[in-house]
Amino acid sequence: MNTRVTMADVAAAAGVSTMSVSYTYNRPSRVSDATKDRVHAAAAHLGYTGPNRAARSLRSGKHNSIGVVLGEKLTYAFEDPQARRFLSGIADACLDADTALMMLPNLHRDNDNARIRDAQVDGYVVWTTERDDPLLDVLVDTGRPTCIQGGPDHPGLEWIAIDDRAAADAVATVALEHRKHPAIVALRPDSRRTSSVTHGADPSSISMPVTRARLDGYRDACVRLGIDWSTVPTLFTTHNGRSEGDRAARKLLQDNAIDTLLVMSDELALGTLDAAAASGIDIPSTLAVTGWDDSDAAAAAGLTTVAQSLFDQGRSAARWVLGLSEHVDAAAWKVQERRSTGPENGPQTK
Repeated sequence: MNTRVTMADVAAAAGVSTMSVSYTYNRPSRVSDATKDRVHAAAAHLGYTGPNRAARSLRSGKHNSIGVVLGEKLTYAFEDPQARRFLSGIADACLDADTALMMLPNLHRDNDNARIRDAQVDGYVVWTTERDDPLLDVLVDTGRPTCIQGGPDHPGLEWIAIDDRAAADAVATVALEHRKHPAIVALRPDSRRTSSVTHGADPSSISMPVTRARLDGYRDACVRLGIDWSTVPTLFTTHNGRSEGDRAARKLLQDNAIDTLLVMSDELALGTLDAAAASGIDIPSTLAVTGWDDSDAAAAAGLTTVAQSLFDQGRSAARWVLGLSEHVDAAAWKVQERRSTGPENGPQTK
């Protein structure tokens, strides 16, 4: 019968105290190199692989891990450039706290809420979700610190986001300075991921807070500039991908007389540029296009866009969850004007 080797066994074999063995594994700066060498040699001889992390977590109530909740398939975290930036910011904060990162997809399946609730983590950072997502109350009930990027603002949870409504108003104002016939390529309105075209879309009916706020901002600009909102078509996409932007632009350009595309992400906007090029539509003399996020690809394509740092937002959210900061930082944004909205627009910001 095999007996599990304990820390005390290693201490006896190495001729040191049990505390020295504990420090060797958990606080190595507290022991000398010679002691560490003796402990590691004894551990190797006895087949000791280190302290039981699960047992230690049960005793301390700490797991040294943070959960990242994504309302997307896990592959999205690696494929979407902005998701990668956001996760990089979280990972950077984890380095400061010597903390692991656990990916937790939330696809609204029957077992998702329980799996996320029972994850061995000390807190959560959530990629934006719907206002009525039942997971939000589940996260509150865990008592663990939780911060949501992009909202919604939910009682008992922290959140971080730019002022999406003001940013949408600002970028639409730039694009519509000399134009009067916009169309909108919007992020999905809810978890059902339905794709549809709506004229005069009602932002209050949108469950996703980011989509709702940006649509509000586009409407604000149209109304202020004398554009009849009821005539403005909005195509709600099924996913945030370049191919989806291409499909959306072809649909809108085929069915509507438009001179401006206000697009809620750079990936979608790059797809609209693909569609315009394939159709022989000149940018910007015939069609102006705006994006959102200011990715490297957007800069290379000359795309006017809303610049924000999802890296900084991810880092700030994670630092708050980890207790490294008492508050989340205010999220900054600016309009980055480029040639997609007019030849007179150079590389400037507003």
